[in-house]
Amino acid sequence: MNIHEYQAKAILRRFGVPVPDGHVCYNGASAREWAKRLGDGPWVVKAQIHAGGRGKGGGVKLARTSQEVQLIARNMLGMTLRTHQTGPDGKLVTRVLVENGCNIDRELYISLLVDRSTSKVTVMASTEGGMDIEEVAATTPEKIFKEAIDPLVGLSPFQCRNLAFSLGLTGKLLPKAQKLLENLYATFIACDCSLLEINPLVVTKEGDLLALDAKFGFDDNAIFRHLQISDMRDYDEEDPNEVEASQHDLSYVSLNGNIGCLVNGAGLAMATMDIIKFSGGEPANFLDVGGGATIERVTEAFKIILSDKNVKGIFVNIFGGIMKCDVIATGVIEAARQVSLQVPLVVRLEGTNVALGKQLLSESGLNIVAADGMADGAQKIVQAVAA
Repeated sequence: MNIHEYQAKAILRRFGVPVPDGHVCYNGASAREWAKRLGDGPWVVKAQIHAGGRGKGGGVKLARTSQEVQLIARNMLGMTLRTHQTGPDGKLVTRVLVENGCNIDRELYISLLVDRSTSKVTVMASTEGGMDIEEVAATTPEKIFKEAIDPLVGLSPFQCRNLAFSLGLTGKLLPKAQKLLENLYATFIACDCSLLEINPLVVTKEGDLLALDAKFGFDDNAIFRHLQISDMRDYDEEDPNEVEASQHDLSYVSLNGNIGCLVNGAGLAMATMDIIKFSGGEPANFLDVGGGATIERVTEAFKIILSDKNVKGIFVNIFGGIMKCDVIATGVIEAARQVSLQVPLVVRLEGTNVALGKQLLSESGLNIVAADGMADGAQKIVQAVAA
């Protein structure tokens, strides 16, 4: 789960991380009035979408008068902002953040993430703030500094000092940097984060540290413990099919292909997408119905796949263990009847109650193509879609 920048800064503020004063606004008049309340300008008006690179796309602008704030906000609201992370379709801007400007001396980068190679939370820092960290890693990897955190000890003072020195933060900035890093780590752990990124972290000409932008990623499996954070979810920023799938406990990710996939088990789902690609097709989604799916859940999964207008065929690939093949077959038949299936459907069943499942499909009266294995099924659906 992701949240907007203004929500991220509200969380950071609660944990003592210094951020600029600001307020989210939904129209130009409100933006003008909040600019006045925040004090003397200049102010920054920032489009609020779940994507990076907003500045390059025209989603971050400086204003020197409250009237200019109103004009910028009015032009931003309702625009479709396109960045390298939104894709060509872009994202609709429905809210803006108006906040105080600051006197920037230097821009730095700080993030905390779960490093799977060490199985530890790792702090990553760089002097190249304001840039894409992937670009820095590719061109100047020596400018990225890391500290892996022992989960039993936590972030140690010496690790904070190492990071601060690496970023050139000495003198009066050293204790401020140590306190900021400690508070960021406390935020990361308390909120069950998967990512906490500050880019840029700025050193102001007055000698302060300020988190000028913030990005959070949360562990979806732990979000039930954080109702306040859960309430920050903006469904308008998410794929409607993915939102609908989450309501039925389905693991679904929309892709750009035209072959819908309905599979049980994440590993098998990944392998199914691979074999479709290998056979010359393009998967339209990742969809794992899980090991204990009901007929109703399978039916909903089928409907979600077909709601994607790009889907020209469906490949159902089931290995029945806990999930029984007859349950899948019944769900497929029910869904196909409810939606008046018009696209080719290839089904491969193996495992528990496979004979009963195949019998149900063959007696359904529906135009269902049976497959003898994964490779056979992938080839048949690719051929059917291409026909």
